[in-house]
Amino acid sequence: MVHVDNSGSLSALHSHRFLGAGHAKSERKSWAVIWLCGVMMIAEIVGGLLFGSIALVADGLHMSTHAGALLLAALAYTYARNHADDPRFTFGTGKLGDLAGFTSAIILAMIALLIGYEAASRIFEPVPIHFRDAIPIACLGLVVNIVSAWILSRGDHHGHSHGRPHGHGHTHNEDGRQRIEIPSGSAVLEIFEDGVPPRFRLHREIGPPIHEISTAIETVRPDGARQLFTMRDRGGYLESIEEIPEPHEFMARVHVAGEERTVVFEEHEHVHEGALRDNNMRSAVIHVMADATVSVLVIVGLLLARAFGWIWMDPLAGIIGACVIASWSYGLIHDTGAILLDMNPDRRMADNLRRMIEAEGDTLGDLHLWRLGPGHLGAIVSVITKELRGPEYYRAKLARFRDLSHLTIQVEQSTGHLNVG
Repeated sequence: MVHVDNSGSLSALHSHRFLGAGHAKSERKSWAVIWLCGVMMIAEIVGGLLFGSIALVADGLHMSTHAGALLLAALAYTYARNHADDPRFTFGTGKLGDLAGFTSAIILAMIALLIGYEAASRIFEPVPIHFRDAIPIACLGLVVNIVSAWILSRGDHHGHSHGRPHGHGHTHNEDGRQRIEIPSGSAVLEIFEDGVPPRFRLHREIGPPIHEISTAIETVRPDGARQLFTMRDRGGYLESIEEIPEPHEFMARVHVAGEERTVVFEEHEHVHEGALRDNNMRSAVIHVMADATVSVLVIVGLLLARAFGWIWMDPLAGIIGACVIASWSYGLIHDTGAILLDMNPDRRMADNLRRMIEAEGDTLGDLHLWRLGPGHLGAIVSVITKELRGPEYYRAKLARFRDLSHLTIQVEQSTGHLNVG
């Protein structure tokens, strides 16, 4: 079968490269943290052996497990990139990060159990604590984790390049704004609806105050419907008196001081933040945060134990840390497991797909929606219709769903004729 991608172009070799937008940057950051942890691990083990500090050696070995968990994330990034175009992976390697995240979550759960068991046993059987060695090592581990967290989270965004989301889950063009040239300068036209009904707003960028210029806006929709919007001064910007009805997809003719400027607003439908998340990087960050949290709790517990003789504070801090890590692990297992099992990643988008297909009397016979990778969804849509419509008709209708990177449409007329594309 020849597949038609979401742009409408015909291609027998449709790309299955479904990696996140920040894949390369995340890969580099993961390897950088591994080198940092590796150097610290070697320094602690060698220093501990040279100076006879078993606590320093123990912390170095603990750092090796930390580096190993991050190595899993880095290798997943590298493997996914190297095999992104491998035809053996039917839907690409975008899910490899979720698999690595799921594995890391299992490791985190095991670490939480081990910490909890060791801490609980020390409540009933306290052991001597060498405060002079333990506190500096815990502080050193905290510093390394803070630096690691900074590296991993530096410049980190969800990686979605389609625009700025707002209340209705869509954007207007790329940033929700249109810049236009007007007499004596330039201005920005936007559809503003943050907590209020949607209205046009016109802001002056360069030139005299915007309220001194007579302005009106007329919209022309794809079906030919027109609407005129009158503008009023809001102090610093102009705002339309009339609300803008949905959908926000039309050509806007801006009349400014007797001149006309035309801009186009396109409405796109995007998935919620969870479907955009890079769970491989999330697992790496959680490992670092878990280690940092334990370091903070250990430092607090050791300081209180030394100051007041509360030896039980040290194991109590361990139990609290184990509970926090277990909670993060559960959340990561829940989210990555759902992706690996191809659960519906966005019910709102699925409902919108159904409404759009059935708006003209057609029936959505079947719908499969799943995640292919960060910011990439796949969909198989089965439509039953009485009209003589082919797959391309529905492909054009669903073009607003820009995150559908792999879309297959099956159309069945009531007579039983089947079209697939």
